[in-house]
Amino acid sequence: MKDKRILYVSSEVVPYLPETEIASTAFNVAKKAHSKGVQTRIFMPRFGVINERRHQLHEVIRLSGMNLIINDMDMPLIIKVASIPKERMQVYFIDNDEYFKRKAIFSDEDDALFSDNDERAIFFAKGVVETVKKLNWAPDIIHVHGWMASLLPLYLKEYYSEEPLFSESKIVISVYNKDFEGTLNKDLVEKIKFDKISDDKTSVLEEPNYINILKSAVSNSDAIVHGSEEIPKELEEEINKTDVPKLSYQQEDSYEEYLNFYKELISEE
Repeated sequence: MKDKRILYVSSEVVPYLPETEIASTAFNVAKKAHSKGVQTRIFMPRFGVINERRHQLHEVIRLSGMNLIINDMDMPLIIKVASIPKERMQVYFIDNDEYFKRKAIFSDEDDALFSDNDERAIFFAKGVVETVKKLNWAPDIIHVHGWMASLLPLYLKEYYSEEPLFSESKIVISVYNKDFEGTLNKDLVEKIKFDKISDDKTSVLEEPNYINILKSAVSNSDAIVHGSEEIPKELEEEINKTDVPKLSYQQEDSYEEYLNFYKELISEE
């Protein structure tokens, strides 16, 4: 795997956000790959709770400056970058004042989901792809963690299907235990359809809850990882319907198995 390229895209990553199963796994798996000579890049949203001064984030002017169209609105894309201390691993932050400046992650002080979480997820997916295009960095593996990152497989397979930079990339989705209650904005499907993504690909998102967002990610991925020891039964059944490679849940001391899994995916070509 030495010198292969793995793009990690996660809703959460330590040390920038509190330690959760997703935040820790995304970081530790990337760290394991990096330690073995794999070229890694990590992308996450630049949530307003992240302390930019402490973590030494700085804007990358040459990558910022473009606008992303979200539901017929021009939304400026700001790219920030930091380096994880001691690891020499670069983390890229997708930012936009409208979507990410607030001092919270997914929900308000009453634990109600933000009404624009759907647009934030679309913006994040598009922002990752457009930034990687600007970097001209073709990943061998794209490993997705967390529900806010989980529209990325759909966008890569449909909206960016003709993008040559990703033509050889294998998309891996890690599926974790239930991550939020309720649903995102019911207009999510219409906003995705604005990007000319077909009805058969968006129908599962008519009810945009956690299960259905992950079902979409599973059906548009080339491989699946059990990120939690137990995952919702409905997602387990969805995963069992697929004929793509699967990796069972791994304890932290066996993250080497992720690298073996990646290696097998790449060697299938």
